[in-house]
Amino acid sequence: MSMAISINNISKTLQNRKVLKEISFDVERGDIFGYLGPNGAGKTTTIRILLGLFKADSGKLEILGHDINESETRRKIGFVLDSDGLYDNMTALENILFYARIYGIQESGSKIDELLEMVELADRAKDNVSTYSKGMRQRLALARAMVHDPEILILDEPTSGVDPSGQIEIRQIMKRLASNESKTIFLSSHNLDEVQRICNKIAIIDRGTIKIYGGLEGLRKQMSKRLFIIKTTTDVPLQLQDELKQDPGVGLEEINGRELIFSPPESTGISDIISILSGKGIKIEEAIKKEDSLEELYSKILKETEIL
Repeated sequence: MSMAISINNISKTLQNRKVLKEISFDVERGDIFGYLGPNGAGKTTTIRILLGLFKADSGKLEILGHDINESETRRKIGFVLDSDGLYDNMTALENILFYARIYGIQESGSKIDELLEMVELADRAKDNVSTYSKGMRQRLALARAMVHDPEILILDEPTSGVDPSGQIEIRQIMKRLASNESKTIFLSSHNLDEVQRICNKIAIIDRGTIKIYGGLEGLRKQMSKRLFIIKTTTDVPLQLQDELKQDPGVGLEEINGRELIFSPPESTGISDIISILSGKGIKIEEAIKKEDSLEELYSKILKETEIL
């Protein structure tokens, strides 16, 4: 089965600046794929190439195994861009009907009702969009993007400027589209918490270069420093502290009162350290395994880029 999106060594120069530098990554069918990077990194240019608005200078792009320049291929993509493109003086229903006609969809009444129900706007279908909140507009834009039943959704900052409750609603819709409707979602976002909550794979781009790409959990494990935080009920005797510090197998890094921080080799698990302490008569109050958050991972990658 072909990939939903396959980008292979794509480059693009705009105004004498190389915006994309031979970027490559794949998005599998059914992924919720997070595309991250600071402003000016190349995210918007990538999206424009994915939508056929820009042509790459070099490299190869395939959507569902086909060339993006084929009109039938472009019909398999739905999108929500930075500007929602909705008409304020029209109702939600009229906006959807308008876009349905653009796609040549005639028998669309029940389908549109389903879409408005899906984004929880059925009760406001006949209200002018000018009366909508930012979150409601984004949900309507999602419904509009689905009017022609695309296989892939490309979403550019869909929760930007939306209040927390609205962000939750939009995230839930995206998750339902992926799990219930089998849609592939390409999500460009600055909201790292959002990406961490719903994406299974990510790519981070900076200065036109893909810095990291792969499954989110695998990347976090690969790049994170393994830390075990163990809190004891009593102070650890100084002699035992010295023994632990001299044992490379346990990787004791820091002692803060009754809190011991370990960064052991892969061969040592948290249960091994608990067993060692228990064997020495030390009672454990709490044991925590800490991994870097996506925010910490993102910050680490961009700092490495600055150093280079």
